[in-house]
Amino acid sequence: MIIEFFSDLFNTIIDMFSNGGVITYIITLVGVYGLITSLQKILYLKRISKIDTTEIMKTVSTTMEKGGAIEALKEIKQYKNPVSKIISEALKIGYKNKTEVEEGMEQVFIVELSKMTNGLNVLKTIIELAPFLGLIGTVIGIWLTFKSLGVNPSTEAMAQGIYIALITTIAGLTVVLILLPLYTYIKELIDNEMDKIELANKMTNWNYAVAKIRVYENVDCAIDGLQEAAGIVSVKKISQNRANVKVSFKPSMLEKSINNIILEKCDSKSEIIMSKLKQ
Repeated sequence: MIIEFFSDLFNTIIDMFSNGGVITYIITLVGVYGLITSLQKILYLKRISKIDTTEIMKTVSTTMEKGGAIEALKEIKQYKNPVSKIISEALKIGYKNKTEVEEGMEQVFIVELSKMTNGLNVLKTIIELAPFLGLIGTVIGIWLTFKSLGVNPSTEAMAQGIYIALITTIAGLTVVLILLPLYTYIKELIDNEMDKIELANKMTNWNYAVAKIRVYENVDCAIDGLQEAAGIVSVKKISQNRANVKVSFKPSMLEKSINNIILEKCDSKSEIIMSKLKQ
């Protein structure tokens, strides 16, 4: 019984294709393209959403305690999703100033948003266009039917003509019934990812940071220059793990990167050995 049902259904579909005309083929091609686009988008969004923001931040916190921001940056590169890329930019504070970090995060957001929404407008257009293509096919079919009835009036011919004319409408509505739920699901996945990105922005709003720096010459000048810079809380000389200066700073107030401050004030090169960020 089930086999007979599917056999009849298959025969009906073949009959519709053979009688539906060019517009039916156009609707089918457009629908298949929309289906492929939808499935590709869903697979991409499911792949990038496997890792949660809190899990990435947990990795950042654990690695930060062991090796600082650079080690955390290396560790989260494995995730390769929008959230990890935005957090990666946020970890560069100190190596970059707050404006550069914010611009970097914004650029990553724009690129990743483009990837997530790419093809969505085309899919929406297909959903909106398919019923109208079906309607056009139906109108043309009915017009041809009545035209032929003017020459050879027949109830049977009229019924057959209307049946053929309605095929395009059925095809158009079928495309909508398949693609609209997929489109809604894709939008939901994108919204979920946007929520994760927003959470990542909040969780990387660092309140405090400590950096250990290697200043290659004019150490005292570098200390004086750092103490005068905006966003710097405290500076002291140390001798530990290649570093000779320890700096505490407020990331949200850092107008220049640590290295640039030293370079501008003392014309001396420096290197951040380790930087730890705290929420």
